[in-house]
Amino acid sequence: MAAREGIQTIKLEMDAGGSPFVVHTAVLWDEQEVVLIDTGLAGQLPLIRDTLAKADIPLEKLTKIIITHQDRDHIGSLFELVSYGEGRIQVLAHEVAIPYLAGETALLKSGAFATPVKVDQALHDGDILPYAGGIQVIYTPGHSPDHISLYHIPSKTLISGDALTAEDGVLLSFNPDFTPDRAAAVQSIAKLAKLDIGSVIAYHGGVCTKDIKGRLAELAETTPA
Repeated sequence: MAAREGIQTIKLEMDAGGSPFVVHTAVLWDEQEVVLIDTGLAGQLPLIRDTLAKADIPLEKLTKIIITHQDRDHIGSLFELVSYGEGRIQVLAHEVAIPYLAGETALLKSGAFATPVKVDQALHDGDILPYAGGIQVIYTPGHSPDHISLYHIPSKTLISGDALTAEDGVLLSFNPDFTPDRAAAVQSIAKLAKLDIGSVIAYHGGVCTKDIKGRLAELAETTPA
């Protein structure tokens, strides 16, 4: 974490019932804040701590967690991390996500209830968060009704959550098997295509950098709704 502000991809190589489960997210920082996007499966605090340490970011410096959406592989370790922070770590999520994260409404895909966590800041489409040089909130529903993607303005990096996937450096559409509202998800891709994006961090698949704008336009046109 040599630079005064920046972004780094974080790869979490987790174990899901004996099978490898790998996701890619990001940590962003400036002189006052360290922001983690999503928290993986449950029980990942030691892995997240060790992964951040490799990036020269002590977990004790973590100040904020932004949740892209309510799925269990994104919020699994949220309660654990917030508890570890003992009031130091704030949680940010789209306003639609709040009752799910609060444990008031069952998670849509599992039917389970999340261990309650307070959302300290409700996010809305178009919000510009003043961290790491500026992070734009983009409401991208479809995969879930509360889904957001995050655009790091200085680096032109999109953290897409599950609005997009990737394989071997090639940007792909959402996974239709886990996307209840495919029409909305296609509209969300078209929305992302309007941004000046240089690279994408797809939670399932990793980093893509090749002709992102053209690829997004293609996906918006060819993905079945």
